Amino acid sequence: MADSARYALHRPELFESFERGEKRIAQQMNGSARAYSGAHLLIEANTDHPFVYRLLRGWAGRIRSLPDGRDQCILIFLPGDLFAVKSMFVEKHPDSVRILSPATVEKIHYKELLKTYREDPDVANRCIWQVIEEERRLHNWVVGLGQGSAEERVAMLMLDFHGRLALSGTIQPQQTTFPMPLTQVQLADHLGITAIHLNRVLRIFRENGILAVRDGEVSVTDLKSLAQVAAPILDPYERQRPEYGGSRTSAS
Repeated sequence: MADSARYALHRPELFESFERGEKRIAQQMNGSARAYSGAHLLIEANTDHPFVYRLLRGWAGRIRSLPDGRDQCILIFLPGDLFAVKSMFVEKHPDSVRILSPATVEKIHYKELLKTYREDPDVANRCIWQVIEEERRLHNWVVGLGQGSAEERVAMLMLDFHGRLALSGTIQPQQTTFPMPLTQVQLADHLGITAIHLNRVLRIFRENGILAVRDGEVSVTDLKSLAQVAAPILDPYERQRPEYGGSRTSAS
Protein backbone atom coordinates (compact mmCIF):
# COMPACT_ATOMS: atom_id res chain seq x y z
CA MET A 1 0.00 0.00 0.00
CA ALA A 2 1.26 3.48 -0.85
CA ASP A 3 1.91 5.99 1.91
CA SER A 4 -0.69 8.71 2.27
CA ALA A 5 1.40 11.54 0.82
CA ARG A 6 3.37 9.87 -1.99
CA TYR A 7 6.58 11.56 -0.91
CA ALA A 8 5.30 15.13 -0.95
CA LEU A 9 7.75 17.65 -2.44
CA HIS A 10 10.47 15.01 -2.77
CA ARG A 11 13.53 15.47 -4.95
CA PRO A 12 12.83 13.40 -8.11
CA GLU A 13 16.18 11.61 -7.96
CA LEU A 14 15.19 10.11 -4.60
CA PHE A 15 11.89 8.59 -5.71
CA GLU A 16 13.27 5.18 -6.68
CA SER A 17 15.23 5.01 -3.43
CA PHE A 18 12.06 5.74 -1.45
CA GLU A 19 10.23 3.02 -3.33
CA ARG A 20 12.97 0.46 -2.71
CA GLY A 21 13.06 1.38 0.96
CA GLU A 22 9.28 1.11 1.16
CA LYS A 23 9.40 -2.37 -0.36
CA ARG A 24 12.16 -3.53 1.99
CA ILE A 25 10.29 -2.33 5.09
CA ALA A 26 7.10 -4.00 3.83
CA GLN A 27 8.98 -7.27 3.43
CA GLN A 28 10.29 -7.04 6.98
CA MET A 29 6.84 -6.32 8.38
CA ASN A 30 5.16 -9.05 6.37
CA GLY A 31 3.22 -11.47 8.55
CA SER A 32 3.01 -9.16 11.56
CA ALA A 33 -0.45 -7.69 10.83
CA ARG A 34 -2.86 -7.54 13.74
CA ALA A 35 -6.41 -6.24 13.99
CA TYR A 36 -7.42 -3.77 16.69
CA SER A 37 -10.73 -2.38 17.82
CA GLY A 38 -11.34 1.34 18.04
CA ALA A 39 -10.03 3.26 21.08
CA HIS A 40 -7.14 0.81 21.60
CA LEU A 41 -4.04 2.39 23.18
CA LEU A 42 -1.20 1.32 20.89
CA ILE A 43 1.59 3.39 22.43
CA GLU A 44 1.45 4.72 25.98
CA ALA A 45 2.94 8.16 26.54
CA ASN A 46 6.17 8.48 28.51
CA THR A 47 7.08 4.83 28.01
CA ASP A 48 9.86 3.02 26.20
CA HIS A 49 8.12 1.57 23.15
CA PRO A 50 10.06 -0.80 20.87
CA PHE A 51 7.99 -0.92 17.67
CA VAL A 52 7.56 0.99 14.43
CA TYR A 53 4.20 0.58 12.68
CA ARG A 54 2.42 0.61 9.33
CA LEU A 55 -1.31 1.33 9.31
CA LEU A 56 -2.97 -0.94 6.73
CA ARG A 57 -6.60 -0.21 7.55
CA GLY A 58 -8.38 2.24 9.81
CA TRP A 59 -7.33 5.48 11.50
CA ALA A 60 -5.03 6.28 14.42
CA GLY A 61 -3.92 9.45 16.19
CA ARG A 62 -0.95 10.78 18.12
CA ILE A 63 -2.41 12.26 21.32
CA ARG A 64 -0.96 14.61 23.94
CA SER A 65 -2.81 14.18 27.27
CA LEU A 66 -2.67 17.09 29.69
CA PRO A 67 -2.57 16.66 33.50
CA ASP A 68 -6.11 18.03 33.88
CA GLY A 69 -7.57 15.40 31.56
CA ARG A 70 -7.71 17.38 28.33
CA ASP A 71 -6.45 15.68 25.17
CA GLN A 72 -4.99 17.16 22.00
CA CYS A 73 -4.79 15.11 18.82
CA ILE A 74 -1.49 16.18 17.24
CA LEU A 75 -1.37 14.00 14.12
CA ILE A 76 -3.86 11.70 12.44
CA PHE A 77 -2.52 8.58 10.72
CA LEU A 78 -4.36 7.14 7.73
CA PRO A 79 -4.03 3.85 5.81
CA GLY A 80 -0.57 3.46 4.33
CA ASP A 81 1.18 5.61 6.92
CA LEU A 82 4.45 4.49 8.49
CA PHE A 83 4.53 5.85 12.03
CA ALA A 84 6.39 5.75 15.35
CA VAL A 85 9.68 5.85 13.44
CA LYS A 86 10.98 7.77 16.45
CA SER A 87 11.05 4.44 18.34
CA MET A 88 14.45 3.93 16.69
CA PHE A 89 15.85 7.14 18.17
CA VAL A 90 14.22 8.00 21.50
CA GLU A 91 13.93 6.05 24.73
CA LYS A 92 10.41 7.29 25.48
CA HIS A 93 7.49 8.51 23.42
CA PRO A 94 6.25 11.83 24.83
CA ASP A 95 2.77 11.22 23.41
CA SER A 96 0.43 8.27 23.09
CA VAL A 97 -0.88 6.71 19.89
CA ARG A 98 -4.45 5.50 19.92
CA ILE A 99 -6.41 3.52 17.38
CA LEU A 100 -9.41 5.67 16.40
CA SER A 101 -11.39 3.09 14.44
CA PRO A 102 -11.23 -0.67 13.81
CA ALA A 103 -7.79 -1.04 12.25
CA THR A 104 -5.16 -3.44 10.98
CA VAL A 105 -1.56 -2.61 11.82
CA GLU A 106 1.81 -4.13 10.93
CA LYS A 107 4.89 -3.65 13.08
CA ILE A 108 8.63 -4.21 13.31
CA HIS A 109 10.91 -4.08 16.34
CA TYR A 110 13.03 -0.95 16.28
CA LYS A 111 16.27 -2.95 16.64
CA GLU A 112 15.51 -4.91 13.48
CA LEU A 113 14.59 -1.76 11.53
CA LEU A 114 17.58 0.14 12.92
CA LYS A 115 19.91 -2.61 11.72
CA THR A 116 18.44 -2.36 8.22
CA TYR A 117 18.52 1.43 8.44
CA ARG A 118 22.28 1.30 9.01
CA GLU A 119 22.89 -1.26 6.25
CA ASP A 120 20.49 -0.05 3.54
CA PRO A 121 20.56 3.60 2.37
CA ASP A 122 17.13 3.17 0.75
CA VAL A 123 15.53 2.21 4.06
CA ALA A 124 17.33 5.11 5.74
CA ASN A 125 16.05 7.53 3.09
CA ARG A 126 12.50 6.22 3.47
CA CYS A 127 12.55 6.58 7.26
CA ILE A 128 14.07 10.07 7.12
CA TRP A 129 11.45 11.16 4.61
CA GLN A 130 8.71 10.01 7.00
CA VAL A 131 10.06 12.29 9.72
CA ILE A 132 10.20 15.16 7.19
CA GLU A 133 6.63 14.48 6.09
CA GLU A 134 5.32 14.57 9.65
CA GLU A 135 7.18 17.86 10.10
CA ARG A 136 5.46 19.24 6.97
CA ARG A 137 2.05 18.31 8.34
CA LEU A 138 2.82 19.79 11.73
CA HIS A 139 4.08 23.02 10.17
CA ASN A 140 0.90 23.27 8.13
CA TRP A 141 -1.18 22.72 11.23
CA VAL A 142 0.73 25.35 13.22
CA VAL A 143 -0.01 27.85 10.43
CA GLY A 144 -3.66 26.83 10.43
CA LEU A 145 -4.02 27.16 14.19
CA GLY A 146 -2.12 30.43 14.31
CA GLN A 147 -3.49 32.22 11.26
CA GLY A 148 -6.43 30.27 9.84
CA SER A 149 -10.07 31.01 10.45
CA ALA A 150 -12.32 28.19 11.66
CA GLU A 151 -13.67 27.80 8.12
CA GLU A 152 -10.15 27.58 6.67
CA ARG A 153 -9.06 25.03 9.28
CA VAL A 154 -12.06 22.78 8.72
CA ALA A 155 -11.63 22.97 4.94
CA MET A 156 -7.88 22.22 5.21
CA LEU A 157 -8.49 19.20 7.45
CA MET A 158 -11.15 17.70 5.19
CA LEU A 159 -8.92 18.27 2.15
CA ASP A 160 -6.07 16.59 4.02
CA PHE A 161 -8.23 13.54 4.68
CA HIS A 162 -9.49 13.35 1.07
CA GLY A 163 -6.09 13.92 -0.50
CA ARG A 164 -4.20 11.44 1.63
CA LEU A 165 -6.87 8.74 1.34
CA ALA A 166 -6.82 9.16 -2.45
CA LEU A 167 -3.03 9.13 -2.72
CA SER A 168 -2.76 5.97 -0.61
CA GLY A 169 -5.29 4.21 -2.84
CA THR A 170 -7.83 3.86 0.00
CA ILE A 171 -10.38 5.76 -2.10
CA GLN A 172 -10.47 6.71 -5.77
CA PRO A 173 -9.30 10.28 -6.55
CA GLN A 174 -12.75 11.17 -7.88
CA GLN A 175 -14.56 9.60 -4.93
CA THR A 176 -16.51 12.22 -2.99
CA THR A 177 -17.59 10.20 0.06
CA PHE A 178 -15.37 8.50 2.61
CA PRO A 179 -15.65 7.25 6.21
CA MET A 180 -14.31 9.54 8.92
CA PRO A 181 -14.38 7.95 12.40
CA LEU A 182 -13.62 11.01 14.51
CA THR A 183 -16.47 12.38 16.59
CA GLN A 184 -17.33 16.06 16.37
CA VAL A 185 -15.81 16.56 19.82
CA GLN A 186 -12.54 14.98 18.62
CA LEU A 187 -12.62 17.07 15.46
CA ALA A 188 -13.26 20.25 17.43
CA ASP A 189 -10.37 19.50 19.80
CA HIS A 190 -8.03 18.84 16.88
CA LEU A 191 -9.16 22.05 15.15
CA GLY A 192 -8.80 24.19 18.27
CA ILE A 193 -12.43 25.34 18.25
CA THR A 194 -15.52 24.46 20.24
CA ALA A 195 -17.94 21.77 19.10
CA ILE A 196 -20.61 24.48 18.77
CA HIS A 197 -18.36 26.49 16.45
CA LEU A 198 -17.55 23.39 14.43
CA ASN A 199 -21.25 22.60 14.01
CA ARG A 200 -21.82 26.15 12.79
CA VAL A 201 -19.05 25.86 10.18
CA LEU A 202 -20.25 22.45 9.01
CA ARG A 203 -23.77 23.80 8.66
CA ILE A 204 -22.52 26.67 6.48
CA PHE A 205 -20.58 24.25 4.29
CA ARG A 206 -23.61 21.99 4.00
CA GLU A 207 -25.97 24.85 3.13
CA ASN A 208 -23.51 26.12 0.51
CA GLY A 209 -23.32 22.70 -1.12
CA ILE A 210 -19.61 22.20 -0.33
CA LEU A 211 -19.40 19.50 2.31
CA ALA A 212 -21.52 17.37 4.62
CA VAL A 213 -20.47 15.31 7.65
CA ARG A 214 -23.00 12.78 8.93
CA ASP A 215 -22.79 9.57 10.95
CA GLY A 216 -19.06 9.08 10.59
CA GLU A 217 -19.00 9.86 6.88
CA VAL A 218 -17.77 12.86 4.90
CA SER A 219 -19.38 13.83 1.58
CA VAL A 220 -17.42 16.41 -0.39
CA THR A 221 -19.91 17.85 -2.86
CA ASP A 222 -17.63 20.61 -4.23
CA LEU A 223 -13.91 19.84 -3.87
CA LYS A 224 -12.84 22.96 -5.77
CA SER A 225 -14.85 25.26 -3.51
CA LEU A 226 -13.52 23.49 -0.44
CA ALA A 227 -9.98 24.06 -1.73
CA GLN A 228 -10.76 27.74 -2.34
CA VAL A 229 -11.82 28.16 1.29
CA ALA A 230 -8.64 26.49 2.54
CA ALA A 231 -6.31 28.08 -0.05
CA PRO A 232 -4.69 30.72 2.22
CA ILE A 233 -3.27 28.09 4.58
CA LEU A 234 -2.53 25.24 2.15
CA ASP A 235 1.10 24.53 1.32
CA PRO A 236 2.42 24.48 -2.28
CA TYR A 237 2.13 20.70 -2.56
CA GLU A 238 -1.54 20.69 -1.58
CA ARG A 239 -2.34 23.63 -3.87
CA GLN A 240 -1.06 21.64 -6.85
CA ARG A 241 -2.38 18.14 -6.27
CA PRO A 242 -5.82 17.41 -7.75
CA GLU A 243 -6.53 15.05 -4.84
CA TYR A 244 -6.59 18.21 -2.68
CA GLY A 245 -8.63 20.18 -5.19
CA GLY A 246 -5.57 21.61 -6.97
CA SER A 247 -5.30 22.05 -10.69
CA ARG A 248 -1.85 20.61 -11.42
CA THR A 249 -0.15 17.30 -10.69
CA SER A 250 3.29 17.51 -9.13
CA ALA A 251 6.10 15.19 -10.22
CA SER A 252 5.84 11.66 -8.87
